[in-house]
Amino acid sequence: METYYNPADLAKFSTMGEEAPDLWNKYMAYYGAVFEDGALTAREKALIALAVAAAVQCPYCIDSYTNSCLEKGADAAQITEAIHVANAIRGGAALVHGVQAKNIIAEVEF
Repeated sequence: METYYNPADLAKFSTMGEEAPDLWNKYMAYYGAVFEDGALTAREKALIALAVAAAVQCPYCIDSYTNSCLEKGADAAQITEAIHVANAIRGGAALVHGVQAKNIIAEVEF
């Protein structure tokens, strides 16, 4: 079955800098600095990135950061738990936005 997601496209990511190399270089410098060890380790940052990737449902990022997590020593349990954290936050956000519907219902009923 053919899908929009093509795993081979991940390797083509850098082609996004071809027409705008200055912007690409600035982005990559920032990106690289973000993922260096700091207050959080590079491993912790990779787990956060994977959780965010799962929350925003980016298959390219999920592939990339699952591999990054594994390369940095995270195990399957840690990776799975990070994704569960993202799910809990995303699910909670959906529920709390349900308050908007409840507010409208309250206005209509009274």
